[in-house]
Amino acid sequence: MSATPHPYRRRRRTTRFLAAAAGVATVGALVAAMPASAGETGKKKPGHQKPGRYQDVQLLSFNDLHGNLEPPAGSSGRVTELQPDGTSKTIDAGGVEYLATHLRQAREGNKYSVTAAGGDMVGASPLISGLFHDEPTIEALNKLDLDVTSVGNHEFDEGAKELGRLQKGGCHPTDGCYVEGEKFKGADFPYLAANVLDEKTKKPILKPYWVWKKNGVKVGFIGVTLEDTPGVVSAEGVKGLKFKDEVETINKYAKELEKQGVKSVVALIHEGGLPASAAYNYDCDSPGAGDGISGPIVDIAKNVTPKVDALVTGHTHAAYACTINDPSGKPRMVTSAASFGRLYTDTTLTYDRWTGDIARTAVASANHVVTRTVPKATDMTELITKWNTLAAPIGNKPIGYISGDISNVGTESPIGDLIADAQLAYGKELDPETDLALMNPGGIRAPLTFAAKGTEGDGVVTYAEGFTVQPFANTVNLQSFTGAQLVQVLKEQVTGVNAASPKVLQISKGLTYTLDLTKAGADRVVTDSIKLNGAAIDPAATYRVATNSFLAGGGDGFTTLGQGTGDLVGDDDLAALEKYLLANSSATNPIAPPAADRITVVK
Repeated sequence: MSATPHPYRRRRRTTRFLAAAAGVATVGALVAAMPASAGETGKKKPGHQKPGRYQDVQLLSFNDLHGNLEPPAGSSGRVTELQPDGTSKTIDAGGVEYLATHLRQAREGNKYSVTAAGGDMVGASPLISGLFHDEPTIEALNKLDLDVTSVGNHEFDEGAKELGRLQKGGCHPTDGCYVEGEKFKGADFPYLAANVLDEKTKKPILKPYWVWKKNGVKVGFIGVTLEDTPGVVSAEGVKGLKFKDEVETINKYAKELEKQGVKSVVALIHEGGLPASAAYNYDCDSPGAGDGISGPIVDIAKNVTPKVDALVTGHTHAAYACTINDPSGKPRMVTSAASFGRLYTDTTLTYDRWTGDIARTAVASANHVVTRTVPKATDMTELITKWNTLAAPIGNKPIGYISGDISNVGTESPIGDLIADAQLAYGKELDPETDLALMNPGGIRAPLTFAAKGTEGDGVVTYAEGFTVQPFANTVNLQSFTGAQLVQVLKEQVTGVNAASPKVLQISKGLTYTLDLTKAGADRVVTDSIKLNGAAIDPAATYRVATNSFLAGGGDGFTTLGQGTGDLVGDDDLAALEKYLLANSSATNPIAPPAADRITVVK
């Protein structure tokens, strides 16, 4: 049997059952010289007011919502805030009922306001959205008055055709319409995919750009996703598509917009950076412009044409609002609002009516917390209630019991250990010779929390909670590798495309090794420390390894995992977790959070 990732796996899982007031601002501003006439000003005449030279345009933005309509659980639903005395505190954040209120309040008094997003609005979504192919999230974004978004890598989880349906509307080709008499109408806003080309036509599969216009003010938006999308999405999801370089694409369309008379341009880029602090209000311009941020977005920002006035980014789920110099050496705003709807960014773009461009010295930007202390937006409450009612018969089913929070935080996380152990146990059912299991950290989307979310009771794990942790419906695959290949897989965590930002696989019980982050390159994985059940790995021996189908296809830069033999494809990964929890926990004997002590990390 082939280990090739199955197409539309989430659909198959779905079909089977259906027959996170604005917070303290992160300041990253170019406040050098705000034009004195900023705002809609001019001499008043009876009956009308002539616009002044400068017009402030409010740009509200967010990214990486991932279908989180309800407040995310555990650490996924909190943000860290630095305090004036140097300490930090955490704030509960997120949930579209609150995001809607915050955005609506922010727009009050701003006649020139546009709302944009940086991709991954859908995909890897909790049950309330994922079970229905993310139609609920598109409905919510329509109600949020989102004007435009770039695509992200997760928009391709179910392939380009499904993305097209989310844009244009129509009921699902297999599951049909979910509400009798209601046809899904699609997104009111354009998805932009400037660097995603159809391999046959060589043209973008969706619009490359969009222009916002109001009373003579014009701002163009160009949307791209990361060029490496094929490396982080299953092969079936990107079949027939070509992903072009982000910088080249943005520069190309910025020229095209200029030819059309649009000189104010914002790039929506689903690629991001890593600030030196996890606090949303960390000043990443200290001590100098962009000094406190690293990652792919830095090189992108330094090379995107100066014709672009601001960059709204995403993908890393980090929070920042800082300046990075453009190729001409001029500071330019680069922002990201973390993930899961926990923050939004408020950027002021001062438009010069005389030149048609943004006065860059007057750009100011800040991130704000989507606190849960504001009134809920009633239209969002109604939307959530509607879809939760439809999902309840499936989502409320208990699938296990835990004695405490099982966190998804850390190089090795307790939830990562649990999932790897579940896949090892399932692998042994398929083939008793299975030796170990490996799980990609990006496939783990949330923790399991002890506190009850609904009426299920504390410590009860529901199917909906399990779905939120593992929403991709990858299959559990078995492959055989030599010991030398297994060592190479572990080295690939910190080399190649993962060299700058290691992707540390979560490992099943019995596998242990040392990760020495004080060393460089492949040496960070200490070869002599790699042991299975206390014995050193034999380079010539054969080991049977369980992974999910994404990893088995070589995803996340683990090319060696795509070279296994003796492929055997099992059920989906959530089914494996459910089976493990049901077999190893009960109301009177719940599973304790794993110790996360299999990898010894030296820093």
